[in-house]
Amino acid sequence: MTVLEMFSYAFMQRALVAGIFTALSCAALGCFLVLRRFAMIGDGLAHVGFAAVALSLVLGLAPLTLALPLVMLLSLWILKLGEKTTLYGETAVGLVSSLAMAAGVLLAGSGGGFNIDLSGYLFGSILAIKESELILSVILSAGVVLVIKLFYYDLFSLTYDEEFARVSGVKTGRIEKLLILLTALTVVLGIRVVGALLISSLIIFPAVTALQLSKGFRATILIAMACGVFSVTAGITASFWLELSTGATIVIVNFLLFIAAFAYSRIKS
Repeated sequence: MTVLEMFSYAFMQRALVAGIFTALSCAALGCFLVLRRFAMIGDGLAHVGFAAVALSLVLGLAPLTLALPLVMLLSLWILKLGEKTTLYGETAVGLVSSLAMAAGVLLAGSGGGFNIDLSGYLFGSILAIKESELILSVILSAGVVLVIKLFYYDLFSLTYDEEFARVSGVKTGRIEKLLILLTALTVVLGIRVVGALLISSLIIFPAVTALQLSKGFRATILIAMACGVFSVTAGITASFWLELSTGATIVIVNFLLFIAAFAYSRIKS
């Protein structure tokens, strides 16, 4: 079967489009998060998303209906927890994420028949994505990229020098909240693509790969987005042919890209 024949199936087309749009938003956000040393927020929010999906299934609601607002709300709480207490950012993330994962496991254990559905959000099930989920992923991912473009200079200033940004008149508190909300939104969308256990890799790997290849920030974002799209396309194709887990295959492709970029940067230097 050729690649064109493979993508003639409707479910493969949905997977490819949803994966590409999610990869674009994850990669763009990842560049800001990695440089702010806040990359693991994606992993923490993914655990929160897992608990929210479990609660949605218990209540008989559409998973993303409850997961989106709940994860966004808790992302702000994590940010405030780090600001108002003596806890560092990564400590606040660890506390909330471990509690959320425990809650998700308890809900899964008491849920009976929905455990199979929940496993799709834990490990990813992009090939089973529905048309309604596809439309939501495209709209929200495009919205994330558009907001990054509109607030690019403020996000750039906050990322490289928060004190300078504050002096320059950038409302750093609002921009940081915007960044964390965009991350929460992207994480929830990515859970369906690679699963709650692997979503942070979709944020981190394209960014660190691009950082090996470029010193300019705009170029870094563009390279990261290209790496994200390539990893999703290659991962879906390889997983279909080799009958492997799609989410895990996407992550492996991302890792191989990083190894290649790291080796290239070493040879070049």
